[in-house]
Amino acid sequence: MSIRHTAHRLAQSGIRTRRAILMALTTALAGAGLGTAHAEQRVIRIVVPYGTGAVQDTIARAIGDELGQALNASIVVENRAGAGGTVGTAQVARATPDGNTLVLAAASHHIAGYLYKNLNYDPYKDFTGVAYIGNTGYIILASAGLKARNTAEFIQAVKAKPGAYDYASAGNGSASHLGMASFLTGAGAQMQHIPMKSTGDAVTELLAGRVQAITAATIGVTAYRNDPRVVFLAYTGAKRSRFAPDLPTVAESGLPGYSFDSWLGLLAPAGIAPAERDKINAAVNKVLADPKVQTRLASLGVEAEAKSPAQFQALLKADWDAAGKLVAASGARVE
Repeated sequence: MSIRHTAHRLAQSGIRTRRAILMALTTALAGAGLGTAHAEQRVIRIVVPYGTGAVQDTIARAIGDELGQALNASIVVENRAGAGGTVGTAQVARATPDGNTLVLAAASHHIAGYLYKNLNYDPYKDFTGVAYIGNTGYIILASAGLKARNTAEFIQAVKAKPGAYDYASAGNGSASHLGMASFLTGAGAQMQHIPMKSTGDAVTELLAGRVQAITAATIGVTAYRNDPRVVFLAYTGAKRSRFAPDLPTVAESGLPGYSFDSWLGLLAPAGIAPAERDKINAAVNKVLADPKVQTRLASLGVEAEAKSPAQFQALLKADWDAAGKLVAASGARVE
């Protein structure tokens, strides 16, 4: 074999080797690209405008994993508390309406629109109802020290000493404040309002006997059903709660027509594409049909129900109108 021929073979071998290295690098880079695409899985933020442990926070986390699977996305629950839920809600109002930023809202969402004088967003016009999750009612509790065994006796005791007794709430303008205020107005009774920072704080005041009553979401007080320090008076919903069927409604207890509960659902910034809205709605409804999720929500005092976007939007319109009347009746206002 000639030196020229040998040199040619070595050169060809070198070319093949370089080609092999380049192919390997190309394959590796392609694989890395696929890995990056996988890592960049869609991320959907569910903003909870209250702190950890609040009703909306608990529910967002109760459905997060299954919703992520249904949408092939990563669900991130973000707590953005402050100013009665308006801080986090305002962030969502200003977000891009692409379906990647949602707020888990409740009836307090609309109440804020009438309660806060200088709110920098419109709770109704700046949002679109994406998916209804369910509703939760409230329970009126009295301190055992008041010696009232039912709603009629409670009203009688309060009326006997106008303004002498106190009730606590999760804060000025909160649902627990307005629910109790509307109850007292309907009963023709007067109590002093003691605003706290959370439902938990209000419950603590009641258990300690420093206030004589509270109205709190079912989820926040069911653990105290057999506590001798409190008396469960009535459920605020239009019909008895499936979670406390033996507890009469306020309407059954002497205030006909009284009803106060809270819807729970996901809202997106106004302008979200109908196709994207419908996609998320279908995913949420699929999750709500899961027996495991139903059991989980039931343990939180939530009566889960699937609704179409149109049905949810109609509910939001009715609630927006009702919230205005509720705030006006309570006389509450936050500057």
